[in-house]
Amino acid sequence: MIAHEVRLVFRWLFGVVAVSYLGTFGYATARRIIYQRTAEEAFRTQTAATTTQTSRILNGFLGRITVPRLDLAAVINEGVGDDILAIAVGHVPGTALPGVPGNVALAAHRDTLFRGLKDIQPNDEIDLDTALGSYRYRVSSLKVVEPTDVEALRHTDSDVLTLITCYPFDYFGHAPLRFVVEAHEVAALRK
Repeated sequence: MIAHEVRLVFRWLFGVVAVSYLGTFGYATARRIIYQRTAEEAFRTQTAATTTQTSRILNGFLGRITVPRLDLAAVINEGVGDDILAIAVGHVPGTALPGVPGNVALAAHRDTLFRGLKDIQPNDEIDLDTALGSYRYRVSSLKVVEPTDVEALRHTDSDVLTLITCYPFDYFGHAPLRFVVEAHEVAALRK
């Protein structure tokens, strides 16, 4: 009789944990989708008042990234804190902004906005749209590195786009490595 009651308690606890997890996951997913749609619409309607580097970030939105072959598209915000990466692709502070010579580094979670990067290939094209212009990059290299390897964030004299996410893509929990995509600018289409 006691064993039966213990099983009932464990089933009940398992049910509560499962419902809590699904509720949290559902909330986070809905929040990210709503934010992406709202930010996308707001970004489309904004115009830049000045051309200074700091004015390129409008109301927190830096721009939009698109990888057409992968059907990947997301709004980019400044910063890589948990609050940003929960809802957007984050621009790594201290790296160049699109349109400024150097290395533009972007990061996102492998199980949300950068999930499609698992299928990226050399020569794929990546577009960045900002308030001041549109930029096209072509993937030149893919590599897996340790989290302590920050060489991908180095300053460059050429126009480079670096995408960073955790690796492996199918890892459960905090992935131990980083997946780095490097792409070089092939066209700048000013607005």
